[in-house]
Order: sequence, then structure tokens, then C-alpha cells
Amino acid sequence: MRPFSSTFASMKPTIIAGPCVIESQELLNTVAEELVRLNKLFGLEIIFKASFDKANRTSISSFRGPGLQKGIEMLAEVKTRYGLRILTDIHESHQAAPVAEVADVLQIPAFLCRQTDLVVSAARTGRIVNIKKAQFLGAADMRYPVEKARQSGASDVWLTERGNSFGYNNLVVDFRNITDMTEIVPTVIMDCTHSVQRPGGGNGKTTGDRRFVPAMALAAKAFGATGWFFEVHPEPDHGLSDAANMLELSKLEGVIRSLL
Repeated sequence: MRPFSSTFASMKPTIIAGPCVIESQELLNTVAEELVRLNKLFGLEIIFKASFDKANRTSISSFRGPGLQKGIEMLAEVKTRYGLRILTDIHESHQAAPVAEVADVLQIPAFLCRQTDLVVSAARTGRIVNIKKAQFLGAADMRYPVEKARQSGASDVWLTERGNSFGYNNLVVDFRNITDMTEIVPTVIMDCTHSVQRPGGGNGKTTGDRRFVPAMALAAKAFGATGWFFEVHPEPDHGLSDAANMLELSKLEGVIRSLL
């Protein structure tokens, strides 16, 4: 197949994709191989994402991942073997420095975006810091976490929209937040899979509805998003975290094509 060509593709939108949590090296390799193929096809540089520890699971019995040390080693394998840039999230300040040895982008989870020490520790690594907008904040509120990161030495700061709490166990996306956040930072990312969650709505786990993911991506483009975040899995219904809202890996190409 000939490489995809378009004006939008030449602008190099920021695209982040990968499984919600590190389940196995085999899973990471499967996803990474597909991202390499899509990068070549579309002339992109998709950033590989996976979490080494899901520290905010609904239930204490839920799978969390391999942990910091093993997780860093597994992500390093992906980076070395496939040449992909890496994004992963941190939940505690002490994780920033060791994670920055491998990750190109340190992500601040939405619930933790006001945690000053966490933001500052990520920024001091000199890596890009991607701050997710909390479910309880509006776009204008994100100016303050950005200021914390910039004043602490972050090489670049991104913001990510992932919806707002809408009553209990539900989220709604106010796409105006995307436009408003572009006045704070140039890179504003739409988290197309977490935004279709129903947090804690599944008897001890978070559920969601992945059929809305492609529409979320296109709507965000209309409101000025410059990047997109997709959690993907070859068999999402068997995924160990965010199973209901992860996109099928086989459908990622079609969604990217629709954006380009």
C-alpha cells in the first residue's frame, strides 16, 4: 500500500496510542508493531503509551500492572526494539526521575493534576509533561498546573481533555474546553477513549462505550484539537483495564485515516 499523503498529515498531529496497562511484553510488541506500520503508512510518529501501574483502579482486587521497575524495563524494550517514543503516567513524585530515563513524555493523571509536587517533579526531569484536565475542572483552571510545570523547567507542556463528571458514573465532554485550552498551550490532545468511560459504573469497575470513540475524535478536530489519545488493544474485551472503552487495535488505522 502506498503511504498516505495529505496536508493535515504533513502538520504532524500528535497521536498517542497503546494499551491501558502493561499486561505482557507480547501485548506491547503486538501493539508496537502496528504503530510502526501506521507511522510508515501515514508519515506520522505515533507515541506509544502504556501504564506500569494503574494506581487509581476502582477495586483493590483489580489488576494494576507490573510495577515501576519491571514496567520501565518493558517500556525500554519497546523503545529500543521499535524506535517509538514513549509516554507513561506517574502517580508519585519519586517516580518522575526513573521514569524519565525511558519515557519521552510524563503524563499527570486527571485526578492528580492539582498535585503541585507531582507536577513539579515531572517538569524538573526536562521531559515533556502531558497534564490531563481533571473531571472536576474547566479549561481555564488548567492555566495553573501549566504555570507550575513551566516554572519548574518542563521542556514543553501539553493538555489533554478527557471529559467532565456528569452526575454519578458518567462523563460528558464539553468540546469548548479544547478551544479554550489552545489559548494556554499549543498542544491540546483529545483523550478519545477515557472520555467514553462510565467511572465506577460496573459493580467494582469502570465501564464505557467504545463505539463513540471515532466520533469523539472527529468532534475534537472540529474544535481545534492538535492531538489524539487512543487506548488500543487487539482484544479489548479481554483487556485487564479499561476493557469497555479501549478501541480495537484493528480499527485504529480507520480512525486515523478519518482524521487525516
